[in-house]
Amino acid sequence: MILLKNKYFISIAATIAVFAASINLQSVFAAPTDEAVVSQELVEDTIKPTLISQKFEANKNAEARAEKLVAVKAEQKRLNDEAAAAAKAKAEAAAKAKAQAEAKAAAAKKAAAAKKAAAQKAASTQAATTNVSGVNKGTFKISFYDPAVLGSNMGYGGVAANLSVFPKGTRLKISMSNGQVLYRTVNDTGTFAYSNPRQLDVAMPNSSIPSAGILSATVEVIG
Repeated sequence: MILLKNKYFISIAATIAVFAASINLQSVFAAPTDEAVVSQELVEDTIKPTLISQKFEANKNAEARAEKLVAVKAEQKRLNDEAAAAAKAKAEAAAKAKAQAEAKAAAAKKAAAAKKAAAQKAASTQAATTNVSGVNKGTFKISFYDPAVLGSNMGYGGVAANLSVFPKGTRLKISMSNGQVLYRTVNDTGTFAYSNPRQLDVAMPNSSIPSAGILSATVEVIG
């Protein structure tokens, strides 16, 4: 009897447990509440479009920054190219100016050398053509010097002259204003001769130098 009662109570307890479980299962699969519906609508209508808009703006800003960076790089390259071109042009201009200056200096130097050579040739030609034997060269100022006093061993047969007028080796007949006639060979020159081409400095012992010191003379080329 007691055993039957226990089985009865066990059966009732099992039935109650099955019923309770079915109730909990229904609550799980029950329709969403109003709060759940509102939250879903908030996500669909507000939050999701806002996020999409923000993402679009972020992408748009990123593209703008990328385009601006490309433009900045292009402008920097243009400026660098212009600076390089200007520097190259300046260097080329400087090199050209230097070459022109060097060429001008070389031409001037060459012209000066040619002029000097022509002058020397003309002087030599003139001396060769005018210093003909028997030609009277006109009146000259005559001064005197003693080579021995100057420590020279050239002797007393020479005369110092401007070599463009009388080249070395020219034989002269010097008829002085005191009546004395000298025959001398040009063998020397001096600083006086460059500023006084019509002066002769005759070698003579101090004891024989005229007291006047300076005379004039008619000079004739004799050889």
